[in-house]
This record gives sequence, structure tokens and C-alpha cells, in this order.
Amino acid sequence: MRIFVTGATGFIGSVIVAELIKAGHQVLGLSRSEAGAQSLMAAGAEVFRGDLEDLDSLHRGAAMSDGVIHTAFNHDFSKFVANCEADGEAIQAMGAALAGSDRPLIITSATGMGAVAPGQPATEDNFNPNHPNPRKASELAGISVASRGVNVSVVRLPQVHDTVRQGLISPLVQIAREKGVSAFVGEGRNRWPAAHVSDVARLYRLALERRQAGSRYHAVAEEGISVRDIAEVIGKGLKIPVVSLPPEEAAAHFGWLGDFVGRDLPASGAQTQALLNWQPAGPGLIADLERMKYVQE
Repeated sequence: MRIFVTGATGFIGSVIVAELIKAGHQVLGLSRSEAGAQSLMAAGAEVFRGDLEDLDSLHRGAAMSDGVIHTAFNHDFSKFVANCEADGEAIQAMGAALAGSDRPLIITSATGMGAVAPGQPATEDNFNPNHPNPRKASELAGISVASRGVNVSVVRLPQVHDTVRQGLISPLVQIAREKGVSAFVGEGRNRWPAAHVSDVARLYRLALERRQAGSRYHAVAEEGISVRDIAEVIGKGLKIPVVSLPPEEAAAHFGWLGDFVGRDLPASGAQTQALLNWQPAGPGLIADLERMKYVQE
């Protein structure tokens, strides 16, 4: 298939591009810069010049393809609500180009959207349209375009990692370097799920090839690693103290990340593994954190 990939030069998207090409698919990768175009061509992909904010370009890219994998997202958390709303608009634009066909549209969300109750792992068969997290806009847009005959499925992401980047943990490392302490909130027993980027890329490909409309997949290899364990390995790598902070000090210490660092967000990927025969094989989160070069400097 010829697959239009947004976020094709990003951390996850670039690995998806390689995974698709290795499996024999053609890739049409979205790029807004010459540097991005060059990296896509070097990877063996075709370049489509456009921008996440240019909805017409997204519509045209989707129309030219046999399927779409949408991973692009503006991660400026100072504008998180607006960025989530913009993602919904992007999904609407691409969905309009695919309506009435069986061409798959794979969109991206977060595992927290499958939360059931405090302390219980989020699961694939749950979605609360009234969830307080504005990231729900992506899934609501997916439901909207599905009602117009689009083959939509969702990949929900945990902390996706390798030895260079680890989702929300990367800014956690930077804050620890700046503050001189590696901190967690309270007892630090709250958990974050995780998966290696190579396993996540393979899941996107499997979801695309399955073409099962309405499916939700959790890219979860590890159900939940305690934030205290994460803070301790960061502290060891940076050779700085590991400290507990009371919840009321989280915002001052972590900034925008304070909204996330104390949350318990375990998630299960059991249904996804069974449906797609997806068996994560990459290194675990703690193992990658231990090998981070910039932590060990």
C-alpha cells in the first residue's frame, strides 16, 4: 500500500516509516522543511510537502494514498488544549478524503483515554467522551469521521522510549539536571506505562494491515513503572540526590509537567497483543534510561 504518514520525520514517525518500507509498503511522508524532506528521501520515502496546520495539504495527502497513519502532534504543552483541538481538525480533514472507502486511517491518542477507575489499568475497550484530558479531541474526531464511513482505528501511546527520548520522561530528565535533584511526588508509587519505539512502530503497521474499523489499540509493553523508580535511575545517572516532594510543591518544581508527574496512569495492552499477535521485544524503560548517554555525562 501507499501510506501517507504525518509526523514522518519525528521520533515515532521516522521509525514507522522504516517499518513500513521494510514490510514492502510505499510511504508518502509529510514534511514542512527541506531537512525533513532530505531525511525522508534518505529513508526511501516519497516526500509530500505540507504542514499540520495546512488542512488542505493534509486532505490532499490522504486523498493520494491507500491509507493514513497520523502521528503528528504539536507537543507545546503551554497550548495543550488548542493543540488537541487542532489535532481533531487535522483528523477531520484527512477523514473527509477517505470517506466512503475502506482505506484505513490510523490516528493517535494516549492510553489514559482508556482509564476505568483509580488504580485500575486503562483498557482498549474503554473511552470516556467526558474525560477531563483534552486529548480526547482526537478520539472524538475519529468517532465523527467514522460516522461518515471512514475506516478509523486508534493507537493509544504510553511513554515511548529508546536511549535518546522517553516521552514525558525526557523533560523530567531536563528538569532534574536544571534543579540538581531528581524528584517524585509523595511516595512515588504512581505508575506510567511504556513501550520501546521499535515495538510501537510495528504495532502501527499491524493495525494498518488489519484494517479493522473502530479498533482501539494500546501500545503497552510494560503496564506501569513507578515514577519513584524512574526518578531513582535518573538520579543515579546524573549523580544527583533523589527527593520526594509534597503534591502542593509539584507545580513550582516541575512547571507544566506538574500536571502529569503525580498521576497514576497504568495501562494494559493485553487485548492488543492478543488481537494483533503483537509481542513487544524491545528493551524496557528502565534499561533504556540506564543506557542514556546524556544522563551519564
